[in-house]
Amino acid sequence: MNKQQLITELQTKGLQLVDRQNDRESDRQMGANGRKGGAGPSDHKAIAIDGTTVMVPVFNSSAASSPYTVEINAETNEMILESGKTAIAPISFPKSPSFYNLATSDGIPYWKIALLHSHDVLATTVLQTCMRYNNTDTSCQFCAIGQSLEAGRTISRKTPAQLAEVAEAAVRLDGVKNMVMTTGTPNTSDRGAAYLTECAKAIKAKVDIPIQVQCEPPDDFIWFERMKAAGVDTLGMHLEAADPKIRAKIMAGKASVPLEYYFEAFAAAVKVFGWGQVSTYLLAGLGDSLETLVETCDRLINIGVYPFVVPFVPISGTPLANHPAPTTEFMFAVYEQVGALLRRSHMSSADIKAGCAKCGACSALSLFE
Repeated sequence: MNKQQLITELQTKGLQLVDRQNDRESDRQMGANGRKGGAGPSDHKAIAIDGTTVMVPVFNSSAASSPYTVEINAETNEMILESGKTAIAPISFPKSPSFYNLATSDGIPYWKIALLHSHDVLATTVLQTCMRYNNTDTSCQFCAIGQSLEAGRTISRKTPAQLAEVAEAAVRLDGVKNMVMTTGTPNTSDRGAAYLTECAKAIKAKVDIPIQVQCEPPDDFIWFERMKAAGVDTLGMHLEAADPKIRAKIMAGKASVPLEYYFEAFAAAVKVFGWGQVSTYLLAGLGDSLETLVETCDRLINIGVYPFVVPFVPISGTPLANHPAPTTEFMFAVYEQVGALLRRSHMSSADIKAGCAKCGACSALSLFE
C-alpha cells in the first residue's frame, strides 16, 4: 500500500488504540494527549508515519471499529501500525511539548490557552463561544466548540497577553513554526475579525511567528487590511460544505451567509494577503458530490484560494456523531482531482506562510499536489 493510500485510509477509518491504561511505558510512547471536542476537526491524535505527521481519528465511532491498531515490539520497543495481524509500518507519536508544563501568573495552564497541533503548529480558539452554537436552528451540526469548554479543558476567552505569552514559550521551548487562531462567531458584524486583529498584534509584538487567523467573512472587507497590518500572514474563511442545500441542512446559521458573499470576501482577501495565502476548509463527506467538490475547488483555485479538503470526522456528542465518515475511495478520488487542479495552477501548501493547509496534517491532499 502506498503512502497516499495508507494516510487516506487512516484518516477515513481511524485508528483503534487498545486501552493501555495500566501500561505506563506504552502510554508515555503515545505522546501528547489527543484532542477531544473543540472548534474544528477533532477527536484526533497526531501520528508520525514515514516522515509525515498526520492527525488520525482515535476517539470516535469510526476509530472504534477501525482495522488499524498499534502494537509495540517487545524487543525493540518500536511501535508498529498493524491491520489485522499484518505489520504495515513503524509509527511514532509526537511527544508532549514542554510549554504544556507552564502556567500563567494567575494559574491558568498554558495548554488551556493553546494546543500543539501536528508536531510544530500552535493552535487556539480565541473565543470558545459562538452565537450559533446553542441554538439547534443555527448551529453547525458537526461542531464541538462547547465540549472542551464544558469539560474544563480550555477557557472561554483567551486574552491577547495570554496568547502572546504562550506563543513565545512554544517557539522558544518547542520550536513551534506557525500559529493558527480561530474563533467562535461573536454577535458582532466583524464576525470576530476585530478580536483576532487585537490578538495578532499582541503576539507579533512579543514573538516573530507566522500567524493564520480564521473567521466568517466580516461585514466590511477593510478588516482584511487591518488584520494584515496587525501581523496576520494568512486568512482562513471556511465553507465546510459547497452545495447550498447541504449547507442549509447541516449548518443553517452559517448558511444564511450566501456562497456568493463568501466568494466576494475571498477575492477581496486575496488582494490583501496574496495568491495562495487565503484558504478554506471543505469537509468531504457531509453530502457534497464529488463533482460539486471538484467544481468548487476549481473555482476557488482560480481566484487564488487554497481549498483545504479534509475528510469529515464524526465527533462524539455532536448531532452528526453517527453520520458516516467518507469512504477511502471517495476521498482518494477527490484528492486526485483536486491535486491535479493545484498542480495545474502551481498552487502548493508548502508556499502558504501559516495555517491549517500549511500544516496539512488533517488531510492527505498535500501528498497529491
